[in-house]
Amino acid sequence: MTFRIGTRGSPLALAQAHMTADALKQAHGWSDADVEIVIIHTTGDKVQDRALAEIGGKALWTKELDAALLDGRIDIGVHSMKDVETLLKDGICLAAMLPRADVRERLIGAASISALPHGARVGTSSPRRAAQLKAKRPDLVTEILRGNVATRLAKVESGAIDATLLAAAGLDRLGQAVGSLIELDEMLPASAQGAVGITARAGDAETLARVEAINHHPTFQCVLLERGFLAALGGTCHSPVAALARLEGEGVRFEGQILAEDGSEVQAGGFNAPLQDAPERVAELAAELLGRAGPALKALFDPPRPG
Repeated sequence: MTFRIGTRGSPLALAQAHMTADALKQAHGWSDADVEIVIIHTTGDKVQDRALAEIGGKALWTKELDAALLDGRIDIGVHSMKDVETLLKDGICLAAMLPRADVRERLIGAASISALPHGARVGTSSPRRAAQLKAKRPDLVTEILRGNVATRLAKVESGAIDATLLAAAGLDRLGQAVGSLIELDEMLPASAQGAVGITARAGDAETLARVEAINHHPTFQCVLLERGFLAALGGTCHSPVAALARLEGEGVRFEGQILAEDGSEVQAGGFNAPLQDAPERVAELAAELLGRAGPALKALFDPPRPG
């Protein structure tokens, strides 16, 4: 038997797939011959000149991997969790997550957000990052920047843009701890940032049991709460949203934020609660933030209707 791990072909995606393979080998005493990394080419990798929200959203990273799972070409898919749609395709389930890495951002091109020159051009494909930057620095100009980590770093190096923001976790996994760390009180991360998720076929009991052996439950619990916040908001790829759940003792500390696209309005809040109460509190927080939001900000969300 060869256990087939599906992944995108970018250097970061491959690093995460190999992390997953190593964890499985250690958990089950498998050899290198027992696992195979299967590269699946995704639409998100092929189309690099437009924002994801314009060409199909997060499904561009996942639909080809989902198809490979459903037709049996791979046994599991490995993803950066922040790229995984809130509602999974029928027949696909979220099976496990690896231990979460650093959830912070790294700013490439300046020592801090305040140190960016007036009118600096910052490349990012993230509506959240763009809105958070503009909330702090309305003078900044954000430009769409997609591509793998090397491509984005090269854009700054060449002067095509003045700066960019990248997830610290991805840079760390590639051995590139470049740039300046942005602390959480200055920029709250995307839901599920820093987490690597594993998808599988729903009902595939043998595979689910194998990957449960490497599931990091604290990460899984926190990421599910953050995804629940997105679901309660009815957020899309166009919606600037930040969320972070952290386990503290027997409870959870949760922070959430929604922003107008130009950063002109920010609604934020949070809570501390027992873990069992947190899903309900997450939904209440989403409703509270939307209730305070002005018309333009509220229009970026489509929360599910009761019943």
